[in-house]
Parts: sequence; structure tokens; C-alpha cells
Amino acid sequence: MPTAQLVAHARIFDFIASQSLPTPYLVVDLPEIKHNYQALATQLPDAQIYYALKANPAPEILQLLVKLGASFDAASLPEIQACLSAGARPHQISFGNTIKKAADIATAYELGVRLFAFDSLQELEKLAVHAAGSQVYCRLLMECTGAEWPLSRKFGCELDMAKDLLIHSDRLGLQAYGVSFHVGSQQLDVCQWEMAIATSARLFRDLAAVGVELQMLNVGGGFPARYRSSVPELASYTSEIDTALARHFENQRPIVMLEPGRSLVADAGIINTEVVLISQKSYHEDRRWVFLDIGKFGGLAETMDEAIRYRLRTPWDGTPTGSVILAGPTCDSADILYERSDYQLPLNLQAGDRIQILSAGAYTSTYASVGFNGFAPLAVYCI
Repeated sequence: MPTAQLVAHARIFDFIASQSLPTPYLVVDLPEIKHNYQALATQLPDAQIYYALKANPAPEILQLLVKLGASFDAASLPEIQACLSAGARPHQISFGNTIKKAADIATAYELGVRLFAFDSLQELEKLAVHAAGSQVYCRLLMECTGAEWPLSRKFGCELDMAKDLLIHSDRLGLQAYGVSFHVGSQQLDVCQWEMAIATSARLFRDLAAVGVELQMLNVGGGFPARYRSSVPELASYTSEIDTALARHFENQRPIVMLEPGRSLVADAGIINTEVVLISQKSYHEDRRWVFLDIGKFGGLAETMDEAIRYRLRTPWDGTPTGSVILAGPTCDSADILYERSDYQLPLNLQAGDRIQILSAGAYTSTYASVGFNGFAPLAVYCI
């Protein structure tokens, strides 16, 4: 684990130890986010960083990133308003969701936003009516092989359609600005950017041949956090991206946008949770059920299909362990976190013990339900 992350964890553990706050809650270390942002900016100095605030839109995080010079990828009108409230300027915001209400497009345009994503003719036509003259970029469909949280099928269009739509955008009075792709969240295969950049470069050339000069390539996010699986270092990703850009665009490199979310905030956050119950379902099975006061509906939605496997810290670490099934507290049978992923927890663990869920700063507080079973949304403390 990097030294900076160890320091961040120490600060969070000190905060938890010094407080008597009701669980569950998330603690986010702002200096760690600053470190992660600066590391990415240093390794890809010519790229524009658009933080995907859906990962964690805490006002303190947005204010920090504004001070650092970040731009923002917003998925909704309230996210745009959150960016503006944090001090971002409209030209620093990309309305990156390809599925937008016409009224939200119009309001974003009134607020000064001029950069919009699309992936269909129908969305493009809405932009032409409600965001006339804006810069638009088309999202390409990607397979997302190697990603632990894939983003395929729902977003993007195929290459031939993207070409036609970008040509058509000029006819509609919009500015065909560029192309975007996303190789999947928590992407563990650094080679996925090579194919995506090669495909994008081909589209740039095909469009230039018919008089449409694109300026920007948005290479998305996908840089990983440190969950249970080992992950390549950030330098492996940035080197692969830089090499692919040089290979496929040569001396005509476009403006490059990045959309990191998870990689900036996940490792900077830890959830403190309490063991509610430890029980068994049968005289014949010795595997324990461990119920926490947080589950899928309290912020751990990415445990769906056991896709994201968090690291855990208990007060009994280092003592003998046994296999467990981890579940949340709600009256919903889907609220099981891990049953197949071979989680082992100390045999001494008991109800009332506190467990820390590591690398939980991304896609937790924003996924928490508003009052399902009466449980409050996940509290967030930024330090």
C-alpha cells in the first residue's frame, strides 16, 4: 500500500477512535484525494481532468478539486448545480450523461454549460433544440472486458453510427467537438485503452476526410481502487494511454479529457460499521452469518453480484478466522453482500464490534437509499 494511503488511513482511524458517532458512517480523507489528483495530473500533464462527481459529490471534495483546478463530469442537473455551488465555472462542466431530459438540457444551457455528451440521434436532436451551438461529443460503445464494474451496452453507439451522428451534428448547428469512451469502472486490464484509442483515431481520420475536424478525445475513467484484488500502479495506465495516443494520433494529438472518479476518492474513504448479529442457519453448517448495520441499500450497492470486494479491518485481526456470509440489516433477502467470495473473519468477532470497510470513498454514500426500512442515508465526514 502506498505511503500516502497509509497516512490517510491513520488519520481516519484516529478520527474514528476519537469520536463516538453512531454507525454506519463514511470518513473521507481530503489530503489523500489531493494527493491522488496531483499524481494523475503529474503523470498526464497535458490532459484535462473532469472529476466524475457521481463517485462522491460531498461539497468538501468538490471545493477541494475546484481549488486544484479540476473540471467536472456531471450526470444530472443537480450535479451541475453542486459544481457551481462549490465554485466551478460553467466552462469547467461537462454534461456527460447521454440520457438527459430536454428541460435539464435547457436549464444547463441557461446556466452556461456548453459541453454535452450524446450517443443517439434522438439525444442529438434534443441538444440541437435546447443547447444550440454547443460543443458535443459522441460516446462509443465499448465491451469493457477486464472491468470489475462494466459499463457496456447501456451507453455508447457503434462506430458507423457515431460517424453519421457527428456529421449530422454540424448540420444541426452544433459543434462536433469530439469522441468519448469508457472501458469500464475498476478496469484491471491496462491494455483496454489501446484498442479504444485506436478506434477513436480511426474515427477522427474518417471524419476529417469528409470535412469534420474533431478536437477532443475523452478517454473516460476506469482507473482502479485497491480492493481485495491486486491492481496495476497508476503509472501503468497513464503510460499505456500516453503511448497509445502517440502511436495512433502521432503529431496530431487531440485535446485529451479524463473522467476519474473511483481512483480519486475510493481509497481515501473508510466506512465504520457495527456488527449487529452473528448467527447460524443450521446445525449442520458451521459457516457464520455476520450481519452489519450497513448493506446493499445503505451504500454497498457495488457488492451486487459480488463485483466489488472490499477489504475489511476488525478489532480481532491476526487471530484465528472462519468462513462467513456477510449481509446487511434490512428486511430484504437481496441484502446479502458476500456469500461466494470466501470472506474469512475472526472467530472472536461478536455483536457490537466495529468493522472498518476500506477503500469505500466512492459509490457508497451516493448509492445509499433514502430511508429504506427507516434506515438513514449514510453519513459522511470529510477530514
